[in-house]
Parts: sequence; C-alpha cells; structure tokens
Amino acid sequence: MLCSYPHNNKQLTMLIPSSKTILAGLAALLLNLGLCFPSQASQIIISVADQKLALLDRGRTLAVWPVSTSKYGMGDRFGSYATPVGNLRVAQKIGAGMPQGTVFKSRRPTGEILAPNTRGRDPVVTRILWLQGTELQNRHAWDRCIYIHGTAEEYKIGRPVSYGCIRMKSHDVTQLFNAIGLGTPVVITPTRLQKEIQQLSKVAWKS
Repeated sequence: MLCSYPHNNKQLTMLIPSSKTILAGLAALLLNLGLCFPSQASQIIISVADQKLALLDRGRTLAVWPVSTSKYGMGDRFGSYATPVGNLRVAQKIGAGMPQGTVFKSRRPTGEILAPNTRGRDPVVTRILWLQGTELQNRHAWDRCIYIHGTAEEYKIGRPVSYGCIRMKSHDVTQLFNAIGLGTPVVITPTRLQKEIQQLSKVAWKS
C-alpha cells in the first residue's frame, strides 16, 4: 500500500506493507526460531522437478527446503516405489518430541539415534508425516506408506533417491512437523515449484 504525506514542503511516498504481508513475515520468523504453532491455513507443495518442498500460509511462502523424491519416478501403483502426485493430505504425525536422528521401524522408535550421514545406514528417522491421497491418481498413498520423513543420508538430499517417500534433512522435517497440523493439504507436482506457488497464491488471494 502506498501512502503519501507532506514533509518540509515536499510530498513523501512510503510503501506500507499489507497486514497479510506482515503476518506472513512474522510466521516465517517464528518458524525459523522454532516457535511457530500449527496453522489451519498451511499448505505444502512438493516439486519433483526442483526436488524442493515449500510451506505456505494463506498463499505466502514461509519456507523452502530441499527434498528427495523417488528414484523410480512418479506414480501410485503398488510395488512401483514411485512418488504419487496430485492432491494429498497429512493424515498422521509421528515422532513428536523425539530427538533428531531417532530411528523408526514400522513407525515405532527403536531407541537408536543416528547422526546425519552415518555410513551404511538408511532408515526413516526423526519425524514421519504419513500422507493420504485424496484423488484417484494417488488413492494408494496411505496403503503404500508414503511419508514425508527424515533421512540419515542427508548428503543425498536434492536428488531423486527415495523409494517413493519424500525425504528431508532432520532439522528441516522437524521444523515442518511443528508448523503444520493434521489434515494439512499437500500438493506433489511434476512442475517447477515457483509455477505451482504462483497458481496457488492467486487462488488464495481470490478467496
């Protein structure tokens, strides 16, 4: 918003940020400080093309993190090890309060804690966000146990190396876990992240 006012016989113009911009900036700051609370307006976008995940709130981007999707491409067929695309939602959150690096087997903590990039180890660690498909094209996601989860192989993040899930660094998945609630919409798209964000932002502003 532009505001003009007289000063020393001159007309000064200032750019005043909107309330939505201020709230989005505050939310991003709290997220970085680890002080944010789950928002009912949050949305997750995952770009297979860019190997990145964005967290949005009311159409505003709060954070972008590198991820890894499947080395076998995109799809939802049982046994394909592919990452499903389309509209999904966070159906279950597992691991709240557990130390980073906590190893999970069948979604249960084993008691073991791994440091990032421990050689020869590739378990699910730190946090699990279990996804459920909401469309025909991803209806098997829940039964296929498609998660957003932490990985011990952080050096591989940014490349498609998973077996269907979306992998994140432990610090990043902890921030994401704390920032969202159950039912948070998730969009997994083959397109570029910025393109998808722009489309969703337009919808958010109209609503």
